[in-house]
Amino acid sequence: MNARARTFIAAALVLGIASGPAVARAAPAPASASSGVKAPPVFSTPPDAVALRKALSGVGARSEEATAALVRVGGTSGAWRGGAGVADVRTGRGPVAGARFRAGSVTKTFTAAVVLQLAAEGRVDLDGPVQRYLPGLLPAGPGGFEPISVRQLLNHTSGIPAGDGRETPFEEQYAHRFDVVDPHALIAAAAAKGPEFRPGSRQHYLNIDYTVLAVLVEKLTGTSYEEALTARILRPLGLRDTSVPGRAQSRIPGPHHHGYQALRRPGGDTSLVDVTDWNSSASWAAGDLISTTADLEKFTVALFGGKVVPKAQLEEMFTVPAVKDFETGEDAVRTAGMQRFVLPDGTVVYGKTGSRYGYSTLIGGTRDLSRTLVYSVNSTDAKGPATKGVTLGIIMAAFTKPASSPAA
Repeated sequence: MNARARTFIAAALVLGIASGPAVARAAPAPASASSGVKAPPVFSTPPDAVALRKALSGVGARSEEATAALVRVGGTSGAWRGGAGVADVRTGRGPVAGARFRAGSVTKTFTAAVVLQLAAEGRVDLDGPVQRYLPGLLPAGPGGFEPISVRQLLNHTSGIPAGDGRETPFEEQYAHRFDVVDPHALIAAAAAKGPEFRPGSRQHYLNIDYTVLAVLVEKLTGTSYEEALTARILRPLGLRDTSVPGRAQSRIPGPHHHGYQALRRPGGDTSLVDVTDWNSSASWAAGDLISTTADLEKFTVALFGGKVVPKAQLEEMFTVPAVKDFETGEDAVRTAGMQRFVLPDGTVVYGKTGSRYGYSTLIGGTRDLSRTLVYSVNSTDAKGPATKGVTLGIIMAAFTKPASSPAA
């Protein structure tokens, strides 16, 4: 692969900045409803096992980038499973195939699915203002908020600003890692700032939209967000190793890999800080999920296959609003709970990345499910801005078609 393609994928998939024109509707499905002719699969050859093993070769206790990694490549074109590194740098214990991990913002995909289920049931109108369902949550009046639709919360075009300190240094966050955060306090802090922009005019990817959506889920279902997610998705799909810990839990239950953050010391030395135990209540419905690669693969296949959200509402998860990104000025790329990626060869992939300190996660695939990818990488700078060689290598190996592929 040439340098341009490598740089392109690095930006699009590792940093979460996709390329390609914004679309006001979903990309076409693999099968043509009008002609009745089924399109050829996007991927028709098995995953490149050699390339995938090579992508994991630099993972380990002495790595400057990742201490462990678990990868599942699947789809109708074939499957590959692999792992590398150590579960614990102190003991040197090897990777655990079924290890649980913090999935970060992959949580948003689950939250969006619950909201879209409720829309399919007629319990919420996606075009209806959230203020109708949660009166008083967002103040109106001069300098206040205009009506914000539920859809605008889902696709990050609400204009509600962040309710937390997004730029807080790691050391300060680490010192407060066991603090319990009230989501209503986050919403109140965000609301006090007033809107960033008019609803529907820009896209700004922030956790606050999904914090508000979780409060909406609780109002509509009469249960906690955690109970709603469990009853509607985790239990029906048999995701026994997936959980949303809630505000009281700071540990990862069951077998898991330790997460580490690299910290530069005075003098230039770097040490690893164990960040495995951490209260994620500040992220809640935007980033509190704990799961496994097997469970996330099962979820991805079921979701894309229309078995989690009815197909009419599922289109929201493949639809990018035709607006600009608030921070970059580029075309928007986010959908309801996911993101649209366009690879250098034109292949379109949908998915979601997630990062918590010590843990980098990705779920995704082609709409026709000929290729899916789930990984958990114990990155030592999971929230850092630099392109990561390990995650980039995994993505390239999973989604790059061989030159001889008839679908290339």
